[in-house]
Amino acid sequence: MKATLQFLGGAGGEVTGSMHLLELGGKKILIDCGFFQGRREESMKRNRVFPFDPRTIDALVLSHAHIDHSGNIPNLVKQGFRGNIYSTVATRNLCAVMLKDAAHIQEQDSEYINKKHHLEYMSAVEPIYGIKDVEDSMQLFIGIPYNRSINVYENLTVTFSDAGHILGAGLSAFDIRQDNRTLRLGYIVDLGRKRLPILSDPVVIPGMDHVIIESTYGDKLHDDIGDSLNELRDAINRTAGRGGKVIIPAFSLERTQEVLFFIRKLIDEKQIPALPVYVDSPLAVNVTEVFRFHSEYFDEETRDMLARGEDPFSFEGLHFVRSVADSKAIQFNPNPMIIISASGMCETGRILHHLKNNAEDPRSTILIISFMAQHTLGRRIVERQPRIKIFGKEYSLKAEVVILNTFSAHADQKELMEYVNSVREKDPRFYVVHGEEKQSQALLEKMIGAGITKVAVPQRGDKVELG
Repeated sequence: MKATLQFLGGAGGEVTGSMHLLELGGKKILIDCGFFQGRREESMKRNRVFPFDPRTIDALVLSHAHIDHSGNIPNLVKQGFRGNIYSTVATRNLCAVMLKDAAHIQEQDSEYINKKHHLEYMSAVEPIYGIKDVEDSMQLFIGIPYNRSINVYENLTVTFSDAGHILGAGLSAFDIRQDNRTLRLGYIVDLGRKRLPILSDPVVIPGMDHVIIESTYGDKLHDDIGDSLNELRDAINRTAGRGGKVIIPAFSLERTQEVLFFIRKLIDEKQIPALPVYVDSPLAVNVTEVFRFHSEYFDEETRDMLARGEDPFSFEGLHFVRSVADSKAIQFNPNPMIIISASGMCETGRILHHLKNNAEDPRSTILIISFMAQHTLGRRIVERQPRIKIFGKEYSLKAEVVILNTFSAHADQKELMEYVNSVREKDPRFYVVHGEEKQSQALLEKMIGAGITKVAVPQRGDKVELG
């Protein structure tokens, strides 16, 4: 009985849409089921149509709640999947709010686009899934604590370890029993970073025979966090001095909480003026509440803050915006402020309205703190393209653009190589995924240079035998 692994999304050359298929003893286990983000037409096609019949999938193992890993689960269920979904408890609770928000945003954006353009030059846009599909999905989740193994099937066990990436993110160890021996497959996607605030450091999984490892920053080294705090301070001060707004596209999960942590620090230390800070994302509000509920995932520093009665995610002048009316009110408020809004890659949600209203204002700043995938609006802003398209209309990009990659929750090349070198005791075979071609190839070459010969960058659709 041989196990096989097929790379169906987020493989070589891709960062979003993570999805891999493990087959063992007639069972099919999906690892992640994420939304692909890129060109609108390609994204709609790939997210709507699976490369398999969802009814044939027996179980799903979910690494964490980011939408590029979890976002297409309701569509999987809508099309007939009825197996168990294994994740950590925090991931399950985060998905409960994030997937509902994803469904709501699809419905809102579809309605807005169809109404705005009156279907004059584009086909009607339909949501991929709705709220009921999300509710059906949540009934299939089984929450597992870190470091507790669970039998998925007779010959397969999965164990989650702390990824240090986002709240509840798990590095997955699959113990596969075949031919009187056990093989261990490690899913090291997404790997977090050491010494960042709020969460604990990532855990090293021992004894792996096969390792799927990400390469999002496989060609880059992150700046020191202290330097980025200074850049954040300077960008806010410059913008406030011009009378503009600081617009921060941020993932509602983790990145919003991290940037609030740092803004709070800068305000407390009087390094920036006490500008009003608006978190304009109902999802971010709900996610922050989930954070408060799961302090067991926090690092020692953050737990000490809570023990002193301090809230790491709150400060004077912070406003959480839920209603559409309040969101519109801050859009038309001319005063300097900081607006944190989703989505992180600027593809959907309220951030589009804030960009639409501020992209052409040279007093304002668009502050990029997240990775932006190819063919997204966020990437076009990162590239400082002179003209950007929002809701089908072109705008001149006159706002200042500041990029702070240090706030990334992904390990950089040095941190990835440290992890690789720490798990070499059994001379495992490595599969480099979750990175654009340049990043994947750079990490591949770095690993080969370190004496690792059993390493490859699989392409979407490739299948390997685990033996």
